[in-house]
Amino acid sequence: MTGTEEITAPLIHQRNNQTSSNVANSSSAPVDSKENSPIEQVALTVPTTDDTTLPAVTFRTWTLGSLACILLSFLNQFFWYRREPLSITSICAQIAVVPLGHLMASIITNKIFFVGKKWEFTLNPGPFNVKEHVLITIFANSGAGNVYSIHIVSAVKLFYKKELTFFVALLVVLTTQMLGFGWAGLFRRYLVEPASMWWPQNLVQVSLFRALHEKEERRKHGLTRNQFFIIAFTCSFAYYAFPGYLFPKLTSISWLCWIFPSSILAHQLGSGIHGLGIGAFGFDWATISSYLGSPLASPWFATANIAAGFALLMYVIAPVAYWLNIYQAKNFPIFSDGLFTSTGQSYNISAIIDPKFHIDIDAYDRQGPLYLSTIFAMIYGLNFACLTATVVHVFLFHGRDIWQLSKSAFKYKKMDVHTKLMRKYNQVPEWWFLCILFFNIAATIFTCEYYNEQLQLPWWGVLLACGIAVFFTLPIGVITATTNKSPGLNVITEYIIGYLYPGFPVANICFKVYGYISMKQAITFLEDFKLGHYMKIPPRAMFMAQVVGTIISALVHLGTAWWLMETIPNICDREVLSPGSPWTCPSDHLFYDASVIWGLVGPRRIFGDLGHYSATNWFFLGGAVAPILVWLAHKAYPDKDWIRLISIPVLLSASLNMLPATAVNYTSWVVIGFASGFIAYRYHRDWWSRHNYVLSGALEAGIGLHGSIPLLVFGDVACRPRMVGKRVGRDAR
Repeated sequence: MTGTEEITAPLIHQRNNQTSSNVANSSSAPVDSKENSPIEQVALTVPTTDDTTLPAVTFRTWTLGSLACILLSFLNQFFWYRREPLSITSICAQIAVVPLGHLMASIITNKIFFVGKKWEFTLNPGPFNVKEHVLITIFANSGAGNVYSIHIVSAVKLFYKKELTFFVALLVVLTTQMLGFGWAGLFRRYLVEPASMWWPQNLVQVSLFRALHEKEERRKHGLTRNQFFIIAFTCSFAYYAFPGYLFPKLTSISWLCWIFPSSILAHQLGSGIHGLGIGAFGFDWATISSYLGSPLASPWFATANIAAGFALLMYVIAPVAYWLNIYQAKNFPIFSDGLFTSTGQSYNISAIIDPKFHIDIDAYDRQGPLYLSTIFAMIYGLNFACLTATVVHVFLFHGRDIWQLSKSAFKYKKMDVHTKLMRKYNQVPEWWFLCILFFNIAATIFTCEYYNEQLQLPWWGVLLACGIAVFFTLPIGVITATTNKSPGLNVITEYIIGYLYPGFPVANICFKVYGYISMKQAITFLEDFKLGHYMKIPPRAMFMAQVVGTIISALVHLGTAWWLMETIPNICDREVLSPGSPWTCPSDHLFYDASVIWGLVGPRRIFGDLGHYSATNWFFLGGAVAPILVWLAHKAYPDKDWIRLISIPVLLSASLNMLPATAVNYTSWVVIGFASGFIAYRYHRDWWSRHNYVLSGALEAGIGLHGSIPLLVFGDVACRPRMVGKRVGRDAR
């Protein structure tokens, strides 16, 4: 999958002999100086030394970390409701805090307070160091991710126009954000400590940390990583003026549409935004990285699987279904997330809701059944297949390792160098995680029962949602940790509660959020824990930063969302908003549509025996069978390594980001992923090892800073940089 060749030479040679000596003397576990990770990408990127004398939790950590978390939470929530949501990632904060950290180190007093006392401390423990920087970035990571449960607030208040008090919304937001921390601690042994769980996305930040803190000798006719980052960042920042403001058409260029400007067929085939995207490409990093993340961080085998899955959906399933008129496909747009009547008219949802916020069956019968565009229905089918494929794939290809770890067979000889180095620190006791788990389950049950009139979800629904999340955290965590792609539980959770408790839309979306986001938060926690693992951050300090950052982020996100909903007239109402208004809320519209499909109307009337799309349930079986075929092929031809690299969950998950993601997001991403993961990695390994992840961070930071300037400097809500938020499509559905 990633190569087994061990890299024994460090990527950057340390010039500070004193530091190297301290590192060697501080290690309590025996570590071979030439030992490295068996994962080649990790060996080329992550340092194998640790200086335990560096302080991690300092006044600077708390101040800059809290500030970064608050600022990123506010900005990401502010841009969430816009037609082109802007996602400002923690990499922007990772860069911005460096001069601030050094400034604080130079001007704040280094006086020691309460000398000789138990609570002795200082505001300035010395030079700003990399461990402080990592913890500040962990705070920022908490603010960089959108708070999914705010979709509930938007759906109830803005779309259904029902009552939801701020206090109830706060309880829902806090419990959904914190619940996943409980069982994340139970899976550290499986998803953090093993070397094979390498979390590719973390290597971008690790590479950037090293570029910002390590001294490196410049090679002849070459650049240091720091110099390369500055040049790439400056170019990214400057270039974004072209696709963002001056030439927006650079976002998606299609040669087919240029050649045949008046042909409907050419636009259906070639348009990167409204069609299948054949030959379409975006000269804009926001277009490339918006929904699938950075292609530079994706291993080539995962990129190839994504490309195959995208081609399967867009160039096989979609055109065949459309031109054969499957599910009356020609009555609807070829590429749409709308809800329709049988004649292709927009469905009037408000007409089928009774005064008790429940479906009016008589009104539904009068208006007729609800229809989807065929590609929308196929995407749901592939969601079904991806879920069963994930479980079967992990069982077949990782089941033995998981079983051995479950029997406590994780012995010293199986540790890689990073796990050995981390053994010197006090670990986080499991009872800390269990306390968070049980407290949040109790708080969630209380909230849903006491405020049932607003939330509709019964107590047994809370327990069932938690059970689903716990069951899928491990298999989905394995997929994410090895491929950088994360299948979601949003569709299966709303499918289950839609059958068990039909006709209650708020109960459906609450169940989805508790079942899906608690799992996703656990994955996010484990990914950040692996980042601290690579950078040798004390685990208890990591735990503190993640928990506090998550609470701060939840409060700021909800406060910002509530403020926008109260102050912006007709926010999210596309029929009333003036043309060109940015407040069209694409991800919230998807979330609302899903609540109608699965909660109000219910899966039985759409995907069950009363609906037109019951055949899509066969995708469950197909998803379960496909990994078995790959596994049998691998056993039959063990010398064919490429067979094992076929990952059915990743291949199927390629479609999960579609709608509102468009074809150009995928075609551009695959091309750049091929250039990085195959060409550069295979034929220019030295350049790739030094600059690939640094380039990813620089491109992301450049557009993030450029996109946020109109708000930070001018506060001008009319300034609308053409950027798309990360992964809103799959999460909102």
